[in-house]
Amino acid sequence: MTSSRPYIARSLYEWILDNDCTPYILVDAERPGAEVPREYVRDGQIVLNISPTAVRALVIDNDAVTFDGRFGGEALTITVPIDALMAIYARENGQGMVFEVASEADAPLFEEVDSDEVSSESPIPPKPPTRGGRPNLKVVK
Repeated sequence: MTSSRPYIARSLYEWILDNDCTPYILVDAERPGAEVPREYVRDGQIVLNISPTAVRALVIDNDAVTFDGRFGGEALTITVPIDALMAIYARENGQGMVFEVASEADAPLFEEVDSDEVSSESPIPPKPPTRGGRPNLKVVK
């Protein structure tokens, strides 16, 4: 399946704007493909204001977040690969979401098993728990 991160990011962006707040994103600036102003990077991360008044041509698609912005008077096109998007939140109250590190997020939830490895015998179903006596509930007034 495709990553749910871009879908969640788009929804949270709209939700933050609908609540009259300013959407910020936290970006892993060290991730390959991240094109951000390096002079503003701290500890390998950068926070970017992506409100409609701060950026132009914002696109959050399944591969990247892209927009045009001004940094220190210089116009730049910013590209953030979707796996470099670490969080999206409202500046005013911090409401939003922090995403998992991409290596963990891309790991499958279940392992595939070869049909050769599956035993032909059906597993023994577990025994249902036995009820032992009366319940131990008390009425509290």
